[in-house]
Order: sequence, then C-alpha cells, then structure tokens
Amino acid sequence: MKKIIILILIGLLAQFAFLLLSFTTVKQSHAFSFMALGDMPYYMPEDNARFENVIQYLNKQDQAFNVFVGDFKSSKNKCTDEVYNKMFSFFSQFKKPLIYTPGDNEWTDCRNNDTTNAHVLERLDFLRAKFFSDDKSLGVSKMNLNIQSNDTNFKKFSENRQWDYQQVSFATIHVVGSNNNYKKNSLDSNSEFNERLRADLNWLKLLFKKANENNTKGIVVVIHADMFYEHKTTQGFKVLLDELKSLTVAFKKPVLLVHGDSHHFIVDKPLMHDGKIEKTVLNFTRVQVFGEGDMHAVKVIVNPNNPSLFEVQECLVPANQ
Repeated sequence: MKKIIILILIGLLAQFAFLLLSFTTVKQSHAFSFMALGDMPYYMPEDNARFENVIQYLNKQDQAFNVFVGDFKSSKNKCTDEVYNKMFSFFSQFKKPLIYTPGDNEWTDCRNNDTTNAHVLERLDFLRAKFFSDDKSLGVSKMNLNIQSNDTNFKKFSENRQWDYQQVSFATIHVVGSNNNYKKNSLDSNSEFNERLRADLNWLKLLFKKANENNTKGIVVVIHADMFYEHKTTQGFKVLLDELKSLTVAFKKPVLLVHGDSHHFIVDKPLMHDGKIEKTVLNFTRVQVFGEGDMHAVKVIVNPNNPSLFEVQECLVPANQ
C-alpha cells in the first residue's frame, strides 16, 4: 500500500514539474512590443496638434515602451529654450517609458550663421542637461537605464543608454544626420565628432559584449542617422557602420537597427558581406521610421517563437491619415 502511495506521489510530482516547466517556457517565450517614432513634430507649432494625436493614440496601445529616434523639430525652427521645453512637456505625456536619442536638428544644425561650433555645443550641453539628467527614461512610467556617463572616461555622454527587456538587449547610440557633425573643413579639427565617435564605439562594443555574456536572444540599436542613404556613406558614419557590421556578423543572432532621419518607412537588410559575390548579412535588419509629413509610428513585436525574432508593423494614427 505504501509503495502504491509513493508511486502516486511520484507521478503527481512529475506532472507538477512538467506543468511548472511548461509554464516557465511559455513565460520566457512571451512576445512583447515597443513603438518607434521620430522626426516629429517637424514644424512647430503647426504640427503640435498632430503630435498630440500620436501621443494619445500610442497611450492606448499595449507596448512595453517607446523609443524616439531624434529630430523633434525642423532645422528651420529656432533652437530656443522654449522649443526644447515644449518638447520635454510632450515627452512627459507618454504613459509608457520613452527613451530618446538626439537628432541633428536639435543641435548640429543650430549654427545661427556661426562658422564655429560654439552655439552648437551650447545647445548640446542644454539638451543633455534637460533630457538626460538622470538614469531614468522619460514618460509618466519610468524605466531604469544604464548610462555611459557612469564611466569616468565618458562622463559627457549621458544620452547613450542601455537596457535589457525579456532577454533582449537595447541601446541608444548618439549618431546624428548632417554627416554626424563631421566637417571636412572644420575650424576645430572635428574634436566633438572624434570624442563622440570614441564614446559611441565603446558603447556599441560593450552592448555586444554584454549581450554575448548574458546569452540574450537579440539586440536592438537605436540611433538617429540614416547611415545607408547614398549621399551619406562618408567619413561621418563609415567607422561606426563597419564596426556594427563586424559585431553583427560575429554575434550571429538577430540584430535590429532602428533610426529616423530620412522620413520614409523602410524595413530592409542593407548590410552586405565582404567579397566578390554579394551576400546579405541575414541576421541584420534595419527599420527607418515615419517622419515629417507622415506623423505615425512603427510597432516592433519581439517574438521569441519567430527565428527572426523581430516582426515590424506600421502603426498608423487614424487622426493623422
């Protein structure tokens, strides 16, 4: 009789263990989504109401968080404190966490007919102080983030941020349009560009290093610049793009690059292996978000049950169509 009871208990325990394992597997394989947007509101204040439509629509969705890929104004808008403060108030209305990386229109294009970098650098300092004052995301609900400025070698770069979510690694890297602020005839020998490039390369390498150590399922890199546009394959992007390609090939798992800058919704695989025969780097996908006149978002579903991991959908705002 005791043997029968013991056998029954063993059977029940085995079933319980199986159910627990199944539940854990399902939980670990649970898909989630995030929203990507940028290059808006392009013309202020004309586009402010349409941007509010975007915020209200995204606040009704079920994403884990939002990423904003820069250019929260046109280069034709003045780079005044008023504009920055208005955008900060907009970002504060997002219910879910919002992680922001700067665009060129927020600082590199703020020259005011000045041939030096003085006003540009002042605007960059203001941007960092206003939007990147701590290690938390923007938005109503805050997300804790790792920030590069915790490294004493890169104390300026509070805008470079990293976080993990359900075994996927994310990072923002400060890479902007307008040739990444690289000037062929710069009066200051491109000191800002060179310093930021060193920081960006460090942050990118660290992202892949930690992802490998933690055996994450994939990587998402968030920048502003369209590094693939035919007129932009110049010195401002080459070193970083080459490093991204090398790290992606070695990583072997899915890598997603999310950016803005050129204002057209694009999903493609633009990286190619070196060699005489053209061969796509298949584990790399880039997404360019809507922008300017098309004030909509892009939804990225992270689905562990999909070998490609990332599923990209347009997220059209009804009030802006």
